Amino acid sequence: MPKSDLKPEDTHLVIMAGGIGSRFWPLSTPECPKQFIDILGCGKTLLQLTAERFVGIVPASNIWIVTSVQHRNLVYEQLPEIPKENIILEPCMRNTAPCIAYVGWKIKSKSSSANIIVTPSDHSISDMNSFRKTMNDALLFTAANDAILTIGITPDSPNTGYGYIAASHDEGAIKRVLSFKEKPTAEVAAEYLKADNYYWNSGMFVWKLSTLQESFKRYAPEIAAIFDNAAPYLNTEKETEYIKALYATIPKISVDYAIMEKADNIFICPADFRWSDLGTWGSLKEVLPCDSENNSYVGNVKFTNSTNCIAFSNKSEETVIENMHDAVIIDKCDGLHFYSIDGELVKELNK
Repeated sequence: MPKSDLKPEDTHLVIMAGGIGSRFWPLSTPECPKQFIDILGCGKTLLQLTAERFVGIVPASNIWIVTSVQHRNLVYEQLPEIPKENIILEPCMRNTAPCIAYVGWKIKSKSSSANIIVTPSDHSISDMNSFRKTMNDALLFTAANDAILTIGITPDSPNTGYGYIAASHDEGAIKRVLSFKEKPTAEVAAEYLKADNYYWNSGMFVWKLSTLQESFKRYAPEIAAIFDNAAPYLNTEKETEYIKALYATIPKISVDYAIMEKADNIFICPADFRWSDLGTWGSLKEVLPCDSENNSYVGNVKFTNSTNCIAFSNKSEETVIENMHDAVIIDKCDGLHFYSIDGELVKELNK
């Protein structure tokens, strides 16, 4: 399919922004989870960076944000260019399958021929040229095929913190998915790295609206039936009331378990851009610059006689870290928080 066959008006982006960010406590809280925080110290939140990387790929009018009711104002403030009617508020958390079905059925009323990218809101991605090429290749493939296309990251280490995808050895950029693998042991991860056909599961995928709806009807019929019944109320004044009454009855299940691991039309587009799901303080440290003593920081921070630390400060005055090793230090207005590098609380000093 030629590149010109991709129509911007048919390309939609779904950003899942409903997580509570518990693994970055106390920086991330239920009131303001990590996707709404400038955790990289670049002047933009993770949600803003996610939307920004799709500029030129998806029009702002076709970006959909799925979040919780309590975080609506954070989304309004951070992404004012997104139409408010495209910000979908879940009354309760039901995992990724229901939220994707919800937005899919809403998109249908706007674009029955939509080609949809689904992405988490809280990841770190660099090398925008490679990212844009990958997403363009993915959109071209799904526009021409009844397929679910996952984005797999070419691993550069035997990381045990990610799920993996086993792919066929087919020639070409797009390969068939053989199986999904849970987070492995160190030994198994090393085997995956040597095998050369295993990829980190990025949680990003692309499919046509018709493929999305057919997949739910085939593999998660209970969820599909619920939104078929809800369809007359979607994008009307009665939607909020109807969804609020309905949502808690929907099965709580991830799209991986509901669809991905059952479908037989799953493909993978291997990607070489640098990626992290920013799931731990250690993973954040990996994407930040380090000094000669392997210390990383965000904000106005100075290290003295310290090694292998990561510090975060959102205060204007300088935070001095002295005689600390293998630690995470968060300096917030409510006090200083100290953790070991693996996240275990070591010390907490409240001011």
